[in-house]
Amino acid sequence: MKTVNLLKVLGIALCVATASSAYAQASDAQAPAATAAAPAPTAPSTRAADRKLGRDVRHALGKAPGFNVSNVFVRARGGAVTLTGSVPQGDMIQQAGDVAKGVPGVTSVTNRLTLNLPSRGSGGS
Repeated sequence: MKTVNLLKVLGIALCVATASSAYAQASDAQAPAATAAAPAPTAPSTRAADRKLGRDVRHALGKAPGFNVSNVFVRARGGAVTLTGSVPQGDMIQQAGDVAKGVPGVTSVTNRLTLNLPSRGSGGS
């Protein structure tokens, strides 16, 4: 009888030890998920800030003397600005990068603008 009671006590102790170990692991696994979820509420404000920075850069490009902004696209992410599209004159590529770098909040500029060469007509006569 004493042996049976001893086995019961050992079995219960083993179950408690296993359960507390599993609980500790589950708590550790949840901690990173909680920190990963923390940036989610700021995502809309980050997107709004990126959109505002993109508008600010595009506005600055539009005010640059002689700069044609009609085919230029601006994307901003966390202060990093990417310029894509095309411009009609080669010197506008460098000008766009310089103007974008001068906008407050811009930390870096990736300039992927290309020169829009006028297409030649295929006149046949």
